[in-house]
Amino acid sequence: MTSIRITEVGPRDGLQNEPRRIPTAAKVEFINRLSATGVCEIEVTSFVSERWVPQLGDAAEVLGSIHRRPGTIYSALVPNEQGLDRALETKLDKIAVFISATEGFSQRNTNGSISEVLARITPVITRARAANLIVRGYISCVIRCPFDGAVQPEQVRTLCAQLIDLGVHEVDLGDTIGSADPEAISRLYDGISSTIAPGATTLHLHDTQGRAIACAMRAIDIGVRSFDASVGGLGGCPYAPGAPGNVATEEFAQTLAARGFETGVDAHALAEAGRWMRQQLAGHSAAS
Repeated sequence: MTSIRITEVGPRDGLQNEPRRIPTAAKVEFINRLSATGVCEIEVTSFVSERWVPQLGDAAEVLGSIHRRPGTIYSALVPNEQGLDRALETKLDKIAVFISATEGFSQRNTNGSISEVLARITPVITRARAANLIVRGYISCVIRCPFDGAVQPEQVRTLCAQLIDLGVHEVDLGDTIGSADPEAISRLYDGISSTIAPGATTLHLHDTQGRAIACAMRAIDIGVRSFDASVGGLGGCPYAPGAPGNVATEEFAQTLAARGFETGVDAHALAEAGRWMRQQLAGHSAAS
């Protein structure tokens, strides 16, 4: 059976845009439940400034409280050296840096141009590698930008090459506003194939138009074997209008199993974890 790797991003990408503060204990319980599902990796949190993303201001406390399952990678998003300083004080297996394929999204998401962000993350990558951490490099808006419109694959290819030169171990391509269809996925991978093979990338899909799973299946046909997903379809970027949620992990895992792919995850347990967090969010909202 062909094996597909799933990174669960619910605790970070799934919760970062929730308007009401979620108790740290609830986040820890959520991650513990996700660990029990057998996912390969959980993106636990982000060491971004609490001023910009208040929901994730408890990153160190969450990482210090979770139960770690042997074999699962626990990662966090790190935007700059200040974030890395905080991350290095915790127990992490992997960090992720991020950059946008467009200037419009870069300015709104990171308060800097693409070249400025590259300069910002260069020492982060160098120091993280020196600390024996795996480094993922996210590229946002690889299909379309909410501010600059359609994105050409050549723009993405250039950034892939730059991230690889900087030393990232993994390139993650994000359809940040969920505008992709299967043909757009084909065009993207055709356009970057001279720089990076499909099997060396991770694909991060949002389900805004209900096409995420169809896009994932096209990507698998092309050769992609690693995907991000979020239980219950939780998620959305606070700086990307029209990006309500990620592809649902449990639905994706069920589809893969039905088509003969191996994921190593318990889709029923994933669904239960997603329902549990939805209940926490609903109860918290009502209490607020």
